[in-house]
Amino acid sequence: MSVAIHDLLDGLRDAWPDATYELNWDTPEEMLVATILAAQATDERINKVTPGLFAKYPNPQAFADADLEELEVDLKPTGFFRRKAKTVKAVCQALVDDFGGQAPRTMAEMVTLPGVARKTANVVLNCCFDIPSGVIVDTHVQRVSQRMGLTTQRNAERIEADLMQQIPEEDWTFFGPAAVLHGRYTCKNKKPACDTCPFDKACPKLGV
Repeated sequence: MSVAIHDLLDGLRDAWPDATYELNWDTPEEMLVATILAAQATDERINKVTPGLFAKYPNPQAFADADLEELEVDLKPTGFFRRKAKTVKAVCQALVDDFGGQAPRTMAEMVTLPGVARKTANVVLNCCFDIPSGVIVDTHVQRVSQRMGLTTQRNAERIEADLMQQIPEEDWTFFGPAAVLHGRYTCKNKKPACDTCPFDKACPKLGV
């Protein structure tokens, strides 16, 4: 038993008609850096860091040229800052070297960037370019999909494959951000708000 896909999409559109990823960005390259920084951190925390960060490093070339130790200090509030500083520098160097300093527009090219996997690539391609490259699968989408019976998988790429088989391609760029919001604010990890959820009666609530 699982929530019917057309009912799921209709309910998400009613609940989150303007669904978007909650990281702040002005350029696709900023979204790429912000998504890297958001690993194991909240979007809210990252949004507090990025205005000053992007003012100091306004483009991939600036990040690529940054002093690593100085960048580590700048990224310290994001957590795991040493690893993130190395990744951001390497990714931005690759953008400069291979893509003219701009985020590429295909999944195949995105995943050539150091440390960039499908989830990060989908965030940029879905949200910045409205390209249905796949379905964003973060911890929220994983939880929502499992509870609703859309997948029994635990690996993000296998979950994404299951979702891509069930959700029409034209809805991929909407579903990911909407499911993130649904998982963040309604289908929460602890104490999900089932009583106010539009899918309360249809959802099998697996694992709840």
